[in-house]
Amino acid sequence: MKRERLIENIEDLKEVMPDFVLAYYRSKSAVPYSLTTLYEYLKEYQRFFSWLIDADISSATSTNTISLDTLEHLTKSDLETYILYLRERPRLNTAATKYGISQTTINRTLSALSSLYKYLTEEVEDEHGEPYFYRNVMKKVSTQKKKETLAARAENIKNKLFLGDETQGFLDFIDHDYELDLSNRAKSSFYKNKERDLAIIALILASGIRLSETVNIDLNDLNLKTLVVEIMRKGGKQDAVNIAGFAKSYLVNYLEIRDKRYGAQKQDTALFLTTYKSKVNRIDNSSIEKMVAKYSKAFKVRVTPHKLRHTLATRLYAQTNSQVLVSHQLGHASTQVTDLYTHIVSDEQKDALDKL
Repeated sequence: MKRERLIENIEDLKEVMPDFVLAYYRSKSAVPYSLTTLYEYLKEYQRFFSWLIDADISSATSTNTISLDTLEHLTKSDLETYILYLRERPRLNTAATKYGISQTTINRTLSALSSLYKYLTEEVEDEHGEPYFYRNVMKKVSTQKKKETLAARAENIKNKLFLGDETQGFLDFIDHDYELDLSNRAKSSFYKNKERDLAIIALILASGIRLSETVNIDLNDLNLKTLVVEIMRKGGKQDAVNIAGFAKSYLVNYLEIRDKRYGAQKQDTALFLTTYKSKVNRIDNSSIEKMVAKYSKAFKVRVTPHKLRHTLATRLYAQTNSQVLVSHQLGHASTQVTDLYTHIVSDEQKDALDKL
């Protein structure tokens, strides 16, 4: 979704939100949470508040008049009833006859509600310096995670990573081969954004930064002399991330055409730009997701920017055999999250099994 449209949709949702959600939005915007995350959370709150009214749990007549008292006194049973509603309701905007939404989607719903309740019960301050209330019913609601071992998860994603020579192979494919089967009209669009697209993909493959972190990079955050990029991690933590040398030429090529190609002015501080109706904008999450999907599907198998992040982490672990270095590169607080990569790099294990 284009950034301008995303902002418009957020403003529409803010119109139907109660004051305490608007205060939550302002607080998280300062962290900052990504616009996409805030948009998805606001959609979850609108759906939840509408359900509270429809289920006669709240006497409010509209979502923007839902009271703090209602949220404070919701029971665990109320939340479980809402979860059942999500599981059993007809699917919207689809011709499918199945009912309910996936557990992954339900987990995201609960994550959004947990974030709001944590804000209301711990983070916000009223005129006396106290939170709005103290009872957090979300702490009593558990999420059901998909049950699989790290080895199984690693095997599932291994074929969706561009490991070894495939990392450079993917970049070379975009650079030299992707255009061969394009129509003249498609080639025009490809040529306009080729250097930018290669720079974005090379940067993620060479640093392992997240999609939102990539989008939010400003021109001054990138230092090509030291091959370091400064980014804002989750939770508003500033970080300086090293970039593998193979990305430098792609970044240099993009910077050479950036201003003229996209009509960038002094006030256009974003590193990666796009144009919409002759207006210069910071590229958004959705555009990068679609771009990565387009190129990767033509190359091998459709992947996401997050899989490119997995690719860097797996290659780095294969080179260093160090979960600590991988966790630092990815911006994780502990090495627990990087356990996955020890299972992807399993050639030694397979060699041992072959000798049995």
